Amino acid sequence: MRSTKAISAVERLKTRSGNANYAAISMPGGYFYLAERSPEGSKKLCDPMPMDDFVAFVNARDPAKPRKVSKLDLAMEEQIGRSGKRTAKAGAASDD
Repeated sequence: MRSTKAISAVERLKTRSGNANYAAISMPGGYFYLAERSPEGSKKLCDPMPMDDFVAFVNARDPAKPRKVSKLDLAMEEQIGRSGKRTAKAGAASDD
């Protein structure tokens, strides 16, 4: 069974949230659920679900960190936007 994908998702959640108490609990049949551990005990945060659904749930739990964008990335996105507009204009002109 490949639980690495689920565990990696929880590790990313721990980093994003700053809460190291999250844990992925594996169940028979390839199902996982998210738990938050505390001194009072574990709190189950979702029902057991298949790995892909679990990963999607965990990834949506806390917002992702904003992506760092370099000047080169911005320039490339601007260039792509400009080339897309030209293509759309050229296609519209040939339709007439």
